Amino acid sequence: MAKEPYLDVDDVISRLTIEEKVALLSGKDFWQTRDVPRLNVPSLRFSDGPNGARGRRFFNGTPAACMPCGTGLAATWDVELIEHAGATLGEECKGRGAHVLLGPTINIQRSPLGGRGFESYSEDPVLSGLMASAMVKGVQSTGVGACLKHYVCNDQEHERQVDLLEIVVIATERALREIYLMPFQIAQRDSNPLTYMTSYNRVNGLHVSENPRLMQDILRDEWKFDGFIMSDWLGTYSAAESTNAGLDIEMPGPPRVRGLNLVVSLGSRKLTEHTVDQRVRNLLNLINRVACPERPFLTDAPEKTDTCIPADELSSRMHKIASDGLVLLKNNNNVLPLSKDKTVAVIGPNAHIAAYAGGGSASLRPTYTTTPLDGVRKHVPSAKYTLGAAGYKQLPALSLMSTTPDGTGRKGVLCKFYNEPAGHEGRVLRDTVHTDLSDMLLVDYSHPDVSPELFYMDIEGDITPAQSGEYMFGCSVRGTARVLVDGQLVVDNATTQVLGGTFMGAGTREERGTVALEAGRTHRVVLQFGSSQTQRVKKKGATAMRGGGVRIGCAPVVDADAEIKPAVDLAASVDQVVLVVGLTGEWESEGFDRDNMDLPGRTNDLVRAVMAANPNTAVVVQSGTPVELPWADEVPAILQSWFGGNEGGNAIASVLFGDVNPSGKLPLSMPKRLEDNPAFLNFGSENGRTLYGEDIYVGYRFYEKTKKEVLFPFGHGLSYTTFDITNFDVDVKADSNGDDMVLVSGDVANTGTRDGQTVVQVYIRQQKPSIKRPPKELKGFQKVAVKTGAKASVAVTISKKYATSYWDEERDQWISEAGEYDVLVGQSSADVVVAGHFTIAKTNWWKGL
Repeated sequence: MAKEPYLDVDDVISRLTIEEKVALLSGKDFWQTRDVPRLNVPSLRFSDGPNGARGRRFFNGTPAACMPCGTGLAATWDVELIEHAGATLGEECKGRGAHVLLGPTINIQRSPLGGRGFESYSEDPVLSGLMASAMVKGVQSTGVGACLKHYVCNDQEHERQVDLLEIVVIATERALREIYLMPFQIAQRDSNPLTYMTSYNRVNGLHVSENPRLMQDILRDEWKFDGFIMSDWLGTYSAAESTNAGLDIEMPGPPRVRGLNLVVSLGSRKLTEHTVDQRVRNLLNLINRVACPERPFLTDAPEKTDTCIPADELSSRMHKIASDGLVLLKNNNNVLPLSKDKTVAVIGPNAHIAAYAGGGSASLRPTYTTTPLDGVRKHVPSAKYTLGAAGYKQLPALSLMSTTPDGTGRKGVLCKFYNEPAGHEGRVLRDTVHTDLSDMLLVDYSHPDVSPELFYMDIEGDITPAQSGEYMFGCSVRGTARVLVDGQLVVDNATTQVLGGTFMGAGTREERGTVALEAGRTHRVVLQFGSSQTQRVKKKGATAMRGGGVRIGCAPVVDADAEIKPAVDLAASVDQVVLVVGLTGEWESEGFDRDNMDLPGRTNDLVRAVMAANPNTAVVVQSGTPVELPWADEVPAILQSWFGGNEGGNAIASVLFGDVNPSGKLPLSMPKRLEDNPAFLNFGSENGRTLYGEDIYVGYRFYEKTKKEVLFPFGHGLSYTTFDITNFDVDVKADSNGDDMVLVSGDVANTGTRDGQTVVQVYIRQQKPSIKRPPKELKGFQKVAVKTGAKASVAVTISKKYATSYWDEERDQWISEAGEYDVLVGQSSADVVVAGHFTIAKTNWWKGL
């Protein structure tokens, strides 16, 4: 039985005043839509995703469960698992009082350098679309709405800023349809998402948030989407134009574009009340779709850390999701799994940190984290550790070593808020907040006694170093900041400022200073912060950021060569070495793209030195997108571990010691060098435009077409066992709707000594295409678990029109050409065999889903 609607939509629309209707088309605040209490129209609350439900606070937010990053999820190649992950995120949203999760992110990794590449699933549109469909189904099974983002071509951070009106993506219609729109099309076809979020950029001349062809013609008319479209935050550029084009709401609120401008547009007849009513109707329909008794529509509803999922079960889920996405890239001489009965050293810049998430909107405050060292010591408690080489971009967070100066001994710092700057006579303390973080984004901080536009904050913490010596302090800021240690000015990031990539591209670089600290003595650290209005240097077009942000870090001053030597000595003294390298959310983040694919600092020197000391070394690489591994041929074992969420460190150890047999497959190609990637000549913006010059040849499509060798191919991933895929058959049958389907069936035998999982990947190749096409394209897959010595059946069903079609730019339709098609099956894109063929007797054109 269908549930009774929360609102009578037609009745509400008929009773709303024009002012109320206009108000509903913009957000109320950073995370919520407007309400109309007199008509019982509630606020909806949105929560950032896509790898966790942060809730409504950036600053000192509610701790949340944290999934692996998008590439880590896609590396599972397991739609059932991702659907379960989505259901978990839906339950997390309920704990935050949120009605819509802002995810999944399903843009395409054109280049390894994309700042948010880690957040999306894959370079391949089919893998992306099927992962997104599973995630949406899971989230929405809980009554929470999912939001596909960013529609469309939000594939770089360079000059993505919302106030630069000249930024435009130039792409052929064929590339748009076959690569960049396809993940959205598949998700729309298979999962019926309730909401979409438009991207910041323009596509072929027009901003997506005011683009009627993308929002109305394709999304609503062609794909039959009947849901709700929101802008990205501060990504609305017009009032009447965006409303006429199909954008339902400007986020966040209060509005900077709509509001009074919509009233004026109605008066000048640039906009009709009928169009406004349709936008309002979409919002009211969304309210009905996400209404449920256990999640009341309360603006001040409290956020809970816990959900209905017991903590042990939640950890178990997170461990399964993280470990199933780990990709064993190389395992010469069966170095892995490691022995629990031998001595172990854990070395490297990422060994004793939790690289749990990328930066920006995907970051959150996790309920807990695990480091690779933590995980290894659960298996071998005596495992030894040394750093070897620093890998940080900014100095490690002060809060990792500080306690509050209030005598309680709590970890972290105290934040004291004022309306007057430091040194001002009569300064009055307005608010005090304890946090265990020292990386703070204050866009949503509010207090009734603190001025929302211009305020000041003192961050205070005590540190008691274990060793005497020189210590370096660092500070980056969106605003102004000075760091004092025991009253001495050590860092001045206020008098003179230099822009950097921090705080969504709007902040300064990290300024550093050194001071001598004494072992065993408690030293007082104070950072004097002024909100964003005090910043002296501004970046044109940078995202407006009320409140601003600040980060403070600290580390002992070390000599790089001196760090590598103890690592070499330790490696030589043990039986086996785990060397953990990679990136963190400092290097991969919203707000900027990477400059190169390099590992940080002296990491490569460290790897080679440790390998020379102990060849029995397994290298773990933590990154959301590819990095250059110039020593890959020299090391026996490499494990790609992504950003692993809460259970990242434990998952790594479970695979290293064989408790979990690795089954992840690469969702993207790993080039040998940056110069090899297909977007190398066209990545980033020049004179306000980004040319998608590689066209449809993204990822493996490019490498195979140009016969360019990669380090590790798309779909690659090893196991501790071996599999044979045999007896494959290809058939074409009509489904219950009369649509032709390609059925690919066969057997997978486990020929090794361990139970395991593998992924059967199905690619299609047209034998004699009339235009240039990729050598083959992924069209379906299935993950299968097989016990040792056993055999399992697999069956992959693919829509024939999706399997064979390309976009005909002359007819503005999909074309499924008459001819012969090969079906290729394998366990990676580089390891396939022809399983069969089928024929299209007559050319067909089609449109829609």
